[in-house]
Amino acid sequence: METPTQTQPINLLSFTGRTRILHMTWFAFFLTFVMWFNHAPLLASIRASVGLTDPQLKVLLLLNVALTIPARIVIGMLVDTLGPRLVYAGLLALSSGLCFAFALADSFAAMALTRFLLGFVGAGFVIGIRMIGEWFPARQLGLAEGLYGGWGNFGSAAAALTLPALALLFGGSDGWRYAVGLTGIVSLVYSLAFYFSVSDTPKGSTYFKPNKRGAMEVSSRGDLIWYLVMNVPMYGALGLLVWKLSPAGLHLFGAAISGTLYALLAAVYLLQGYRIYQVNKEVLAKPVPEMFRYKFKQVAVLDLAYLVTFGSELAVVSMLPLYFLDTFGISQVQAGLLASGYAFMNLFARPGGGMLSDLFGRKRTLVLLLVGLAAGYFAMFLIDSGWPLTLAVLVTMGCSFFVQAGEGAVFAMVPLIRRRLTGQIAGMVGAYGNVGAVLFLTVYSLVSPQTFFLVIAGSSMVALAAMLLIEETRGRMAEVLPDGTVEFIEVG
Repeated sequence: METPTQTQPINLLSFTGRTRILHMTWFAFFLTFVMWFNHAPLLASIRASVGLTDPQLKVLLLLNVALTIPARIVIGMLVDTLGPRLVYAGLLALSSGLCFAFALADSFAAMALTRFLLGFVGAGFVIGIRMIGEWFPARQLGLAEGLYGGWGNFGSAAAALTLPALALLFGGSDGWRYAVGLTGIVSLVYSLAFYFSVSDTPKGSTYFKPNKRGAMEVSSRGDLIWYLVMNVPMYGALGLLVWKLSPAGLHLFGAAISGTLYALLAAVYLLQGYRIYQVNKEVLAKPVPEMFRYKFKQVAVLDLAYLVTFGSELAVVSMLPLYFLDTFGISQVQAGLLASGYAFMNLFARPGGGMLSDLFGRKRTLVLLLVGLAAGYFAMFLIDSGWPLTLAVLVTMGCSFFVQAGEGAVFAMVPLIRRRLTGQIAGMVGAYGNVGAVLFLTVYSLVSPQTFFLVIAGSSMVALAAMLLIEETRGRMAEVLPDGTVEFIEVG
């Protein structure tokens, strides 16, 4: 049963109770995005200060997203086991040290290593999904998760708007180092504030943990097969990154190292597959009781939906300024300002997607947003130099609304699948967003921008077709308390 306190509207001006947890958590996520993208607006200064080449800058951009794919899986397991309070505080503290290391790096090798490791901070998003899921009832969960994701995601835009000015304020060729280092200091201080100011659950609530560790638990033989299959694209995306950095691509390392990395990825997948089997082998021998089952196809479909929503966002944000510059012949500053509108939509589009899910149903909302997303990217496919610039920007921002509202709708569904596995489910769905970014950026490197937009539109239709398979969670979710009794959680 929901208490009167739980059913009260979310008062964003309050800093007590559940709303305080929401504010503390979205700001933690905000800081992870600031650190994750603190290099992007300073690349020109970094290039001049350290003497990097343009190919080396492209390598840094690739390395920045590479580790995030496995990191979201690992963080998902940790948060389900240790709780979001400890894991978020620890991630912020460790990432601050990596910011200091990047700020002090004076060679490409040192920068490449620290940028690769900083990709781990991109997994911070997963932690808050579990935290918000613990604190908010199902009828408000979409809006709460949307506010968390949308406001936190704005950290990348905040970095772009503030860090160049800070670097200029510090002055000199090393101004960028102080700006990057400052993000680390803020993160370190906030890690302590977060740890001592929040709790994993409301007072009196139980924090349900997985029965087994090392892999996600499934409910049937068919789900076990699907789980193994859905792991393949994540390793495939990492293999694609290796290919782009190999002699066939940017030639960061030789054929021998490339072959070793491919073999390592294959070995890790086989080991993970064996671990998945070990965790779930009882499913093959004895059926899971009906009340404790969930359908893995829900996870798989949300994987695809997040691949086309967040994956396309990361890819489009990366190419949009240059696209505007080349298509309309405007200045770099103008192109950057116009393209920033795409990221600004995060502030209200993602919470809007979550709120619509709460009001009109989660499956119906996500279906309609995927339709809008596909139409938006098809409209962007039609843009050319003959269009009025204002109309092109409006079409882009309209498409961005559907993209980011779709992200909010996806994560309005994630916490309602299986409470004790929320971190792992969020980790897998979140990792697919990065898989999408790698895939779409690879497509962009091979085709024209128009074809790039058309590919995303087509991919959105595939995700839309997959949505026909999903079954919206209703009623109550059963979890087992430490004393062996069953607790039922309202999920809509």
